[in-house]
Amino acid sequence: MGESTVVIVLLVLIAAGAFYLVNQQAARRRQELEDAKSDARRWVERLGGQVLNLTGSDVASQQAIADAAERYNAAGSQIEQATTVRQAKLVTDTALEGLYYVRAARIAMGMDPGPALPEDAERTRAGKVTEERGVNVDGHHYDLSPQPGQATPHYYPGGRVAGRPVPEGWYSEPWWKPALRTGAWTMGSMFLFSAMFSGMSGIASAQAWESGYDAGQQDALESGDAGGDAGGDYGGGSDFGGDAGGDLGGFGDFGGF
Repeated sequence: MGESTVVIVLLVLIAAGAFYLVNQQAARRRQELEDAKSDARRWVERLGGQVLNLTGSDVASQQAIADAAERYNAAGSQIEQATTVRQAKLVTDTALEGLYYVRAARIAMGMDPGPALPEDAERTRAGKVTEERGVNVDGHHYDLSPQPGQATPHYYPGGRVAGRPVPEGWYSEPWWKPALRTGAWTMGSMFLFSAMFSGMSGIASAQAWESGYDAGQQDALESGDAGGDAGGDYGGGSDFGGDAGGDLGGFGDFGGF
């Protein structure tokens, strides 16, 4: 009886310890989620304050504010659905992207751009439009510029869309949006990218872009090392749409972060 009692006591203690650890882990996960959601709400509220108080004075600023409002509505409607830290961080990414559009609108109107926003590695690696260009592809004309203008009213903050980098800049039309919605690029996208960015400093070559690489990774691509890495690193895309598909369903249209 003595040994049986000891065994029972040990089992009870083990069970109690396991129960305590499980509860502690669950409490930690809940706190991490609440912290992440609190941070996301802070950015969403900041974006909302800008969207509601800014009025565009020209086509470029009006379009940028409209894009910011789109991100605000998306982030605001999804924040309460977030049930994981990852999902909450994706909401933050959407709100931050909206704030980049706000910043662009303010610049287009000649206003102070406001406080600096957190840097994003994907946005930085995607590069920037550094010169004005006009190109014709399949009978269609496209303009791009580092500055807003009547011919280039559509801004993109830079990042990865459907697994490929899209440089920050102002464009005559949002040529990246079909891929943002569907998660896939059309057959002619490589030719369009090549026509717009060929030879532009800090921008991936068309071949690197086709493989999902930014300009900084071209050496690996050209040396033959990229073949095995491209699928694993970028095949599914690290943009908002690609990452969020399994977590947040309707978030697929936002983020290029």
